[in-house]
Amino acid sequence: MRRLVYSLIFLAALVLLAVAALVALNLRGEDAVSEPSAAFVATPAQIERGRYLALAGNCASCHTTHGGSPFAGGVGIETPFGTVFASNLTPERNAGIGSWSAAHFWRAMHNGRSKDGHLLYPAFPYPSFTRVTREDSDAIYAYLRTVPPAATPNRPHKLRFPYDTQAALAVWRALFFTPGSFVADPARPAEWNRGAYLVEGLGHCIACHGTRNVLGATEEKLGLSGGLIPVENWYAPSLTSKREAGVADWPPEDVVALLKNGSSPRGSVMGPMADVVYRSTQHLSDADLHAMAVFLKQLPDSTPGTAPAADTAPQRRDAGQMARGSRIYDQRCAYCHGDAGQGAENAYPPLAGNRAVLMDSTANLIQVVRNGGFLPATAGNPRPYGMPPFGHVLDDDDIAAVLTYIRGSWGNDAAPVSRRDTMRR
Repeated sequence: MRRLVYSLIFLAALVLLAVAALVALNLRGEDAVSEPSAAFVATPAQIERGRYLALAGNCASCHTTHGGSPFAGGVGIETPFGTVFASNLTPERNAGIGSWSAAHFWRAMHNGRSKDGHLLYPAFPYPSFTRVTREDSDAIYAYLRTVPPAATPNRPHKLRFPYDTQAALAVWRALFFTPGSFVADPARPAEWNRGAYLVEGLGHCIACHGTRNVLGATEEKLGLSGGLIPVENWYAPSLTSKREAGVADWPPEDVVALLKNGSSPRGSVMGPMADVVYRSTQHLSDADLHAMAVFLKQLPDSTPGTAPAADTAPQRRDAGQMARGSRIYDQRCAYCHGDAGQGAENAYPPLAGNRAVLMDSTANLIQVVRNGGFLPATAGNPRPYGMPPFGHVLDDDDIAAVLTYIRGSWGNDAAPVSRRDTMRR
């Protein structure tokens, strides 16, 4: 009996220690928030800077519904664990953040904790925003205080158990989140550091271009090495591989053009990245875009080594599937993309030698054929060409066939696409 009592005491002590460790890990790097001794007074310059920074962070994309009040929240963010609904950021006191102080807002950005102390879900990308400076956080807060207040109530999240509990979120944070700050690299020029701050902080590029583990946390060690965007089934290509979306060999002006206009002589954007350009990067200054280009160009190359071309056997393709794909291409694709996949300058991209066509992941190709592909309308490209959807006239086998044909023609030699590939999307 005594042994049982001692065992229970020992287990209780272990539980208490585990809880204490969990609490400590969730409070690390966090200062107590005290009531402000004076009212927050923002200058016009600070408000304008906050407006610009909110664009850099693409805040409206998640916090503004289609046709809804600006920053009133309500957008559902689909995750593998359920739906997280973005909150109301307007200065309305009850539904929004009108009762928040600048310190409360900073704690949300830096520590991922709301005013009332509850932990925030990382669909709000505080693992990246933790690098944002207090000065920039205060500027964004100052700007949000100027938007029209909206009484739109916050929608409760729809997450499966146990992901809907604060305890599960606390464990996740203990494992995968450490508050931090941006530290400039003294060995790098100021422009590179500015680009790093924007890409790694407000730009939260890793949220899409990073690899995630089974619990949805980005693998920081892998950096911007690409990954499938959960639920959306778009693949955000690696920014560190010249085979995917790496820009190490691009002129800086082409990178700037891509981020500013949505298209450049070296490529164009579609899918989720089109929304990023439309809502965010097209509004940034040329100086900041150039800084981002400098940083992105100097990312370490993660492209795996390859065998010499002479030692690499061509991909094997089914002759019947290639013939079927050829017929579909002639009927549906050649008018715009050319008989030999050469494209049309300043209109339709070439398919021959196009690295977006040749990537190992075929997720984006399937999405574009099935649902269409549209560039963003920007000041530099106000009437972009787009691709119509073909999902209503092509079945899964047709899509697999035409993509297999495109990936195996005009010098292209990428792996065939199977019906199973198309069914996953």
